[in-house]
Amino acid sequence: MTDDLLSLSTDEFIAGIDAVASKFDSAAYPQQYLPAEDWALLVRAGILLPTLPARYGGRDSHVEMCRAVETAAEWNLALGVYVIVNTALALLPVVKWAGEEAKAEMLPPFTSGDPLMAGLAATEPGAGSALSAMTTVFEEVDGGYRIRGRKHWQALSSSAHWWLVVAKHAHRREYGYFIVRRDEGFRTVQLYEALGLKLLDYGVNDIDVTVPRHRRIDAEEMGVTSVDLFLASRSLLAAAGAGFLRRISREAHAYADGRRIGRKQQSRIGFVRYRLAAIDASATICEALSHYLRTELDIKGDMAPAFPAVQALKTVATERIVRAAQNYQQLSGGEGYRCGSPTNIAGQAFLDSRVFTVFDGNNDMLSQQLAAHCLTRRGGRPLSEFLAGWPLTAPAVDTLKTDLGFLDGPLDQSHQVLAGRAIGYLFAVTRVLKWAEETGAAPGRLWPAVEFLRHDIAGVAAEFRLMATGIIGDEGLAEPVGAGSGRPSPFPGPA
Repeated sequence: MTDDLLSLSTDEFIAGIDAVASKFDSAAYPQQYLPAEDWALLVRAGILLPTLPARYGGRDSHVEMCRAVETAAEWNLALGVYVIVNTALALLPVVKWAGEEAKAEMLPPFTSGDPLMAGLAATEPGAGSALSAMTTVFEEVDGGYRIRGRKHWQALSSSAHWWLVVAKHAHRREYGYFIVRRDEGFRTVQLYEALGLKLLDYGVNDIDVTVPRHRRIDAEEMGVTSVDLFLASRSLLAAAGAGFLRRISREAHAYADGRRIGRKQQSRIGFVRYRLAAIDASATICEALSHYLRTELDIKGDMAPAFPAVQALKTVATERIVRAAQNYQQLSGGEGYRCGSPTNIAGQAFLDSRVFTVFDGNNDMLSQQLAAHCLTRRGGRPLSEFLAGWPLTAPAVDTLKTDLGFLDGPLDQSHQVLAGRAIGYLFAVTRVLKWAEETGAAPGRLWPAVEFLRHDIAGVAAEFRLMATGIIGDEGLAEPVGAGSGRPSPFPGPA
């Protein structure tokens, strides 16, 4: 079976993935944990092969990893996430950084056709994104390492057979990444009820395992950090967004064309047309970001130099996923609030999309990191001047001719979050321009996307002005409504 899959061209291979993924159409597929026998259909179609090296029976293809996620997400957004978790979050770090003995032990079974699953265990109750607050610890023992602790919000919490576990040393400031089998002592103690992405099981896991020495990834020697673990999965959200929004655009238009309000089609109403244009712009933006991912990045290589691009890819793509799903739900009216509606998938699409701005790194945190990256590289220049010359944003600055002076003042943490969002939008404009140039896209797709992104940047400038009114307060903290500080309000009262 594997030999047949290895002989296919990329287009033939993705066509096979598409044929199987169609069975998971979110319009009909049950909103429940994905059964192993259904995952087996995709595994036997080769969904894991692009991630795996050729010497272990894989197809070893960055482009196919991207296209497989995009294809799966078009049929079912949760399925696209399922693929990302197994491939980019769990298997890819082993492929890239584990020793040969660990690879030879773990990877070959994933080409066998058996419905194996793998996950990443990093987040903990009370720790979130702060590794220093982690309570899962490891220590050396005879022949290997003992790892003890608790993790939560792992996708595939109760079903993954293999895990990449992040832990810190019990006695010194040192972090480790360990390959663990579930049956060695990875135990699910609680399952969570998530709002969306019902195909994935999330919960709490207790860990008390001892693993052989070769199952530790020598991250320190290779300069691998916790950030590196997430760069591939974050970037693949652009591919998921491209597939998902292609479908949302198609179905929103079909729904609005088929629904009559009075004597005319819903799609002929002015503000409905605006919402459809907003959905189409989001689809175009994600398509351009996904094109950049496929053609200029390499998630199978060293992603560290692409750090700022990945932060922008993730934040902009996921924001567009959520906005488009909300617009689609609004167009669908009451039926858009009904999961399982026979006329649209808007209800489930909105629930599935909601997590994306916090999934795989909170967008506010990533935006701040993007701004900080630029601030440390501007060489004393105003930030707007740096962005006008930075290759990732310069074409956008030149095209938009927008005043970016609002970025040039002192930027505390709150302002850096906003600045990072503006930088992400500039990056997206650059990518849309390049995508149109490289693919010959029609101006009718190019310029609306650019104009929506221009509006987003103007919105950030407006938020800067709002902050300047003192809305956060002198102490840097907003007051609860009705608290009353006794000091004069910075806002004018009624005339």
